[in-house]
Amino acid sequence: MKSMLSMAGSLVGWLGVMICLGSGIMKLAGAYHLMQYETMTIFTVGIAMIATGCMAKLEAWSVRQ
Repeated sequence: MKSMLSMAGSLVGWLGVMICLGSGIMKLAGAYHLMQYETMTIFTVGIAMIATGCMAKLEAWSVRQ
């Protein structure tokens, strides 16, 4: 359980980082909309995914075996 939660946290966190990078690059390139969503909305989703990944890693770290 602990390793699965840690792996899921890492996956969600890194996916959030990639979403933030992608939306940031699109914003700098001048594209304000991506897939009919504003790039800042997509950036906010990436931040939420990073926070969720951090919470999952913290929970995995605090679980005792």
